[in-house]
Amino acid sequence: MSFATIIGIIGGIGLFVGAILLSTDNFLMFLDLPSFIMVIGGTFAATFVSYEPRYVMLALKLISRLVFAPKVARNILTAEVGRIIKWGYTVQKNGIPALEAESKKAARADRFIGFGMDMVISGYTGQEVREILTNTIETTFVRNTIQAKILKDIAATLPAFGMIGTLIGLIIMLDGMGGDPAELGAGLAVALLTTLYGVIFARMIFLPAANKIQQREEIVRFRNYLVAEGLCLLADRKSPRFIQDRMNSFLDPAIHYNLDKMMKNK
Repeated sequence: MSFATIIGIIGGIGLFVGAILLSTDNFLMFLDLPSFIMVIGGTFAATFVSYEPRYVMLALKLISRLVFAPKVARNILTAEVGRIIKWGYTVQKNGIPALEAESKKAARADRFIGFGMDMVISGYTGQEVREILTNTIETTFVRNTIQAKILKDIAATLPAFGMIGTLIGLIIMLDGMGGDPAELGAGLAVALLTTLYGVIFARMIFLPAANKIQQREEIVRFRNYLVAEGLCLLADRKSPRFIQDRMNSFLDPAIHYNLDKMMKNK
């Protein structure tokens, strides 16, 4: 679970609701179905016009997955270096064909690594592996960040429909100016609440979700480049020590893989 995400959601909503409860006893005045329908309904109508339904649904599903921990963390990056170094020793002792068993295991757990390992075993040069994996990484990143773009567009559209609702509410209010003044409240509530709903949904849900999805995909892309570099070095039959130093150059010094320390522990 991503406890930071959960705490952020609960904290944000809790502080907002708490501020309302401290300010007024009539908190139900902040609940208005017509305002909600205008903002959310209008926003999603515009979104489905702008994008294919499949991608919109995928984007909405990703929001619920943000409460789970990301697949790639700092310790995993160090472990990836160790795994490539282990394969480097295998190549050093028995040659590249000896990686075939490892390739099958890796492919079951991670398609990207399995794809790269297959190229190494097939005899591709390091430069050829690098070119193909770079293309794979970038095209995958573009595909996976479409959902983040959709959520950012939703966040940008919500305040606009909030403003549309405000205009509608003001028109209703002005139309009733010549009648019972008590009826003006309904139009004014719609006018103000639609703007409030638009800003809250945009800034507390959709924009933060889009930013986190984008960040996680960037981390996955970085990890893939790290692994791709290691596979290129395997293809070029570089020594485990060289592999360590080259892959460590991608990482924060605090999480560098230390081959000497690992050998001592064994």
